Amino acid sequence: MKYLYSFILIVLGIITCLAQNNNKMTNKDNPLLCDPESGVCEIPNVDTTEKSKINIATQKKPVKIIYFTDPICSTCWGIEPQLRKLKLEYGSEVEVEYRMGGLLPDWSYNSGGISKPSDVAHHWDEVSHYYNMPINGDVWLEDPLHSSYPPSIAFKAAQIQDETKAIAFLRKLREMVFLEKKNITKWENISNAAKTVGLDIEKLKTDFESDAIALFKTDLELAREMGVRGFPTMFMKGTQQKSETVYGFKPYAVFEKAITDVYPEVEKRNYYKDLLKIFQKYPTLTLREAAEISEQTLETTQTQLENLTAEQKLSIYKTKNGNIWHLKEREFELSTH
Repeated sequence: MKYLYSFILIVLGIITCLAQNNNKMTNKDNPLLCDPESGVCEIPNVDTTEKSKINIATQKKPVKIIYFTDPICSTCWGIEPQLRKLKLEYGSEVEVEYRMGGLLPDWSYNSGGISKPSDVAHHWDEVSHYYNMPINGDVWLEDPLHSSYPPSIAFKAAQIQDETKAIAFLRKLREMVFLEKKNITKWENISNAAKTVGLDIEKLKTDFESDAIALFKTDLELAREMGVRGFPTMFMKGTQQKSETVYGFKPYAVFEKAITDVYPEVEKRNYYKDLLKIFQKYPTLTLREAAEISEQTLETTQTQLENLTAEQKLSIYKTKNGNIWHLKEREFELSTH
């Protein structure tokens, strides 16, 4: 029974981390039948050997990561601690290219017990504990999203303006949907997120309604051609054409090993482990993020966060499934969010 429960938890919890077809699904072709060992929900009958015909941006650093994700992918939220630490340790030699995968086109399918937004609410609450990252599933009860396409297109519009601000924008969208229970398909919430990170709202709106749509379609086509079966998917490539692929939720050591495999000469960069220094880089941190990056236990990190909050150096946003801390009266440092 214990194994069955774990299997059901992962299968249902990672509903938000699937690349989906536009066609209606049958039980036979249901990508909700996930592999609990890998933590990835696979789309059946995907040819992963086909080479992409789409031009990918020139590699500027020794290691390039093409990261397929989605604004409402809960497993992508779950690997934020690992990804943020990776950027701190290897950012000088690793570049990350963000691509949208189109997790939820709409709700025009009915299979596997997941047929409407309210079915997701309880499962998000459960996977919050599984990943030890705050996720509040009540958004699916109070103001459900009809699709993940609008925030994905908004991200592509942000990329047109500024790549660094676009990544900070994606982070803010995720905080909104996972913690603040905000429907990020609504333009009001999209524009508020954009304003927070300093994007030009008028240009974002114009690009959102025009050029960004084509860019999003290009990402979807690239995902199909590269054989993306689920989210998160990271394709890592070194300068000598060595490559590795990391699927799903994995511990930090797996991401690190993939980088060293494709580029053995990579050098790890030292960074400050002091929490306030880390907040200067990442102005919002969850408990697990702070612990992962500072390389401390959750208990030690929790105590330090509480002390910094009591000293009025941090503020806290509380949810029923965990909290997030903010640098007090912060201004975003948009370097490599």
